[in-house]
Amino acid sequence: MRTARVNVLMFLVIAVIGAPDAGFGQWLHYPTAGVPRKADGSPDLTAPAPRLPDGKPDFSGIWRPGRRNPCRPGPGQLTECGIELGGSPLVRNIGGDLPGGLPYQPWAAEIVKLRTAEDSVDDPHVRCLPDNPPRPWGLPHLTKALHTPKLLVLLYEVNAMYRQIFVDGRPLPVDPAPGWNGYSTAAWDGDTLVVQTAGFRDNLWLDMGGSPMSDAAKMTERIRRPNYGALELEITIDDPKVYTRPWTVKMTQTIMLDTELIDEFCLENEKSWERMQAVRPKR
Repeated sequence: MRTARVNVLMFLVIAVIGAPDAGFGQWLHYPTAGVPRKADGSPDLTAPAPRLPDGKPDFSGIWRPGRRNPCRPGPGQLTECGIELGGSPLVRNIGGDLPGGLPYQPWAAEIVKLRTAEDSVDDPHVRCLPDNPPRPWGLPHLTKALHTPKLLVLLYEVNAMYRQIFVDGRPLPVDPAPGWNGYSTAAWDGDTLVVQTAGFRDNLWLDMGGSPMSDAAKMTERIRRPNYGALELEITIDDPKVYTRPWTVKMTQTIMLDTELIDEFCLENEKSWERMQAVRPKR
């Protein structure tokens, strides 16, 4: 069992280290148009954010998680820290910045213990399934934002996934068809885009530690672009089935210049299915 667990942990480590965040050096060079420059010709990432035709901030660009810190230990055995992640440390434990951690319902806390005891073998990300929001904001992969006054589209490099956020005044559906991304509508609060999402499918994962999210979840994202080079996000999860109260985390994104998305399909590199199966204890 120890060998099997080491193998799966190595799979997770390789998946992170091998992900295209390590310097982002393998992307083809496509000069980004319209980049503000300093006197010496270098990009001025502190310049004012660009604006849409209606005067609101334009979130268009290619983005990656902004903090490059060693990962933090998740609950249980997920402790391969010291690895330099290109993603947010919250990818391992989304409640890592919260005093006392996430406010799990008792049954949810037990689920997290079980999932970590099995080395997160059932994590949809490990099994090449879609990464539901808000996970893509923290994973070490690129996101391309295409922004118009009525629609924000997020193109995720990994597995060619996408997400639509409608900014055209439509109401959030009362009973949307459940999906990995849910259904998102948004409105502006000054220069902050407030995104409301509901209609998630049941039994989703919020992090590699196995923190659950149910079909009752509602997510609010407050997104702002304080300057040319950054996005700031404040994400609130309200899921009374799983948590005793709503909770909020903050993340940042840094712009990636002179690059473009390339193919990155998880299943093309999936070699560890038998090892992942061996990890699960027989019950």
